Amino acid sequence: MVENSPDGILLNNLTDEELSEMFRQTGDRGAIRILFDRYAHLVLGLSMKYLGNREDARDAAAEVFRKLIPSLSKYEITNFKAWLITVAKNQCAMMLRERKKEGIRIGWEDYLVSGIVENREDFHLNHEDVNEKEELIQKLYKAIDKLPQKQQHCLLLFYFEGKSYREIEEMTGFTNMEVKSHIQNGKRKLKLLIENPE
Repeated sequence: MVENSPDGILLNNLTDEELSEMFRQTGDRGAIRILFDRYAHLVLGLSMKYLGNREDARDAAAEVFRKLIPSLSKYEITNFKAWLITVAKNQCAMMLRERKKEGIRIGWEDYLVSGIVENREDFHLNHEDVNEKEELIQKLYKAIDKLPQKQQHCLLLFYFEGKSYREIEEMTGFTNMEVKSHIQNGKRKLKLLIENPE
């Protein structure tokens, strides 16, 4: 489908970042439609991979694109595809979390929580207080949503996807120091948000 902006710009010829910035500046929904056309199959495929069935994958993809409008209105996106993949994986992780039975956890959550919460080094090994862990993981999800986008992106790539600093550099275009900084600052902010939720 060929889309034109109100001032006659052919939207199909714009980069992802130009489209996201156009939407942030003007609210032109044509930019969102182009981005949807470009990436709906990618988000659906990724959701299928993580969730394992088409119905949940469709729900996840719909939720990711529903979140696009408020997110793109607020944030300046420097690497749209990488950002969208992070949002999609975060959505899948939340859906998996909701689907899990009480007491069963996703490993990356344990790993991240044990790295940021004081006296929780044995968090993933201690099975005694399931309710406390459940509450802590719920706080983790809320806190992740409040992080600055760059910190959230790097943390999820490192903990959720198990990417190395080098791989995160290649995926995001950040320097090694920036990656380390975003992860460390993100962990510090998560700790504050978990221990002192608003």
